[in-house]
Formats: sequence, C-alpha cells, structure tokens
Amino acid sequence: MRFLLRCKPQTIKPPTGKKVAVIGAGPAGLGVAAQLRCFGHEVHVYDALPEPSGLLLFGIPAWRVNKQDIRLGVKELVDIGVKFHTSTFVYCGDKRPSKEEDLAIALAKEFVDLNEIISQYDATVIATGTWKEREKGVPGEKLPGVYGALEFLFRIYLYELGYAPKEQMFPVGSKVLVVGGGLTAIDAAVESQIYGAKKVVVAYRRTLNEAPAGKTEIERNLLARGIEFRELIDPIRFEGKDRLEKVVFIKMRLGAPDKSGRPHPEPVPGSEFEEEYDTVLLAIGEIPTPPFASGCAGIQLTRWGTIDVDNNFRTTRKGVFAVGDVAHGPSLIGKALGAGVRAAPIINDYLEGKLNWR
Repeated sequence: MRFLLRCKPQTIKPPTGKKVAVIGAGPAGLGVAAQLRCFGHEVHVYDALPEPSGLLLFGIPAWRVNKQDIRLGVKELVDIGVKFHTSTFVYCGDKRPSKEEDLAIALAKEFVDLNEIISQYDATVIATGTWKEREKGVPGEKLPGVYGALEFLFRIYLYELGYAPKEQMFPVGSKVLVVGGGLTAIDAAVESQIYGAKKVVVAYRRTLNEAPAGKTEIERNLLARGIEFRELIDPIRFEGKDRLEKVVFIKMRLGAPDKSGRPHPEPVPGSEFEEEYDTVLLAIGEIPTPPFASGCAGIQLTRWGTIDVDNNFRTTRKGVFAVGDVAHGPSLIGKALGAGVRAAPIINDYLEGKLNWR
C-alpha cells in the first residue's frame, strides 16, 4: 500500500480552502483521501476501528498482505496532512447505535451523526465497504459454534494487533468446517489450522474449477497445508443441543450456467449425509454496509443494499459521493482502491464548480 500516495509532498497543490470528509478508512477511502489531498483539499477520514486501513489490517492475514507496508502507506498520508479520526463511528438517524450491537461499534469511542458531517464539509465521500456477512438461511445457523468467517478473522486480527483480548476470539475447536470457495474461506481455513484445529475441511457447492479463489490459490494455500477441499457438497442443517455437534450435507451437481456464467449447483435428491464438527465458518459472501438506512440524509440505497450512485460516484444527496464496495458490491482490494483513485478527480471537479449534480 505504499503506492497510495501518487504525488510527492512538494507537488501537492496549494490549499484550496475546501474540506472533504471521507467515511471509511479501507482501500477505497484511503485511495480517494490520498488523491484529494494531492489536489490541495483538507481531508478528514473517519473510521470506527482503532487504526486506519479497514480490512487490510483487520480482515486479511499477515501472510497475504504486508501489514507494515500498509501502516507505512497510512503514515505517508498523515505526513502530507490527511487527518484521521479513528474509533469514531458515523451513523445516521435519531438513534445512536448501541455498543452491544456489533464488535466494531463496541470499539468506537466517539459517535458522529452523518448529517453533521455533511453540513460541515464541502463534500462527503462514503467508503464503508462490505462488512456484513451473508447468512446461509438453514436450520441451526444460530447455534454456538457456527460463525461468520469474516468476523472470525476480524477477532483474530484485533487480538494480534493488540486491540482485544484473546478471549474475544471465537473458539476454533478440533474439527473445523469452512463453507465457501473465495479468498475469505481460504484465509479462515488457514487461520483455523494455525490456531490449533486438527482437521480443517473447506466445503464448496461447485467444483475447484469454479471456485472464486482460483485453483492455484486453493492448491497452494489449502491442499499444500493438508487442508481438505471438498467439492459439490452443501450444508443444509446444523445440529446440536447446546452448541454445534454435527452438520447435515447434501450432494450437489452442476446444471446450466446462472447469471454469474458459472454452472448452477443443484441438490441431488436423497443424497443427504452428516458429519461431526466443532466449528463452522461461513464464507458465502459479504453485504454492503452503508452507515444508514435508505433515505437517511437524503441518500438512497439500491435494492441490493449498495448506495445509489451514478457514473460519477454521485449519490442522491448533493455533495455526497460514494466509492468502493459500498457502492458497487464486494470486490478485490485493487478494484476498491482504484475506485477511490478514479473518483478523486471527479470530486475535485465538483469542488471547483466544474461538475453539476445529477
């Protein structure tokens, strides 16, 4: 992330007198903040977590990304004058969130109403990403022992970075099932093994060839470590008395391509079977997390839960932009960062009076 800064300190344009607020310090937020500062604007970044970088620090393992480089990239932004307001949760509406609702909220020390921010800045950019996880929607999903893979990782890195006690980590258990075929599933499986699981199985409803993580990634980071990758099976029920004890699966077969272009997985009638597990980690996708319900502060969401933006990143509220995954859905780091970088010249045009609202 040392490439965040695309201008040298001596080439930053003179102060414009304009102030921009960026909500979210993940890849998209950092990308747009860096570029806007290069244009000479005063930039303030708000984030609920105790340190900038979002998923780069708190959702991705150190063996995949160099966290020291990420911190150095953030330091470069601080050195050129970007101001970070960490442990600050931005919300919208009459009710301030309760610290019991979410671990990220519990970490926050300050709460700021989005309406106040919009009124105090010449432009506001929302870049809050996709922190909510999709649910499987099967019986037993709420049993202790069944967790979201992203929150499982989040708790590990909070502990490793010194922001939470080890007791807040989810217990790994001896036998772990990870459901999914993307990078989050791979990371959760490897971390389960690192933290003591004796057996780790990754279950995917399609085949290795369709897995979003890619065949090479699975072979290098799963199979080479002795982690099992099981194709064409899908959990249909989680069972246990007081906590998870076993998982009921159904076998799958591939049908005609769906909207993604991949073969659609179909259950094979009568093929159910069960296996015992201590822990299940669900890695079946993330959902955008705008800091408001649709319509708050005059900002509308789409039916997919993303913020409604046009091709110039403009929301339905004048002066408010949205970039990255919260606007376009889950993506890889590079795409989110790139969206922030692309949005900055457009926001600069708006601040200079060269861009009308939508």
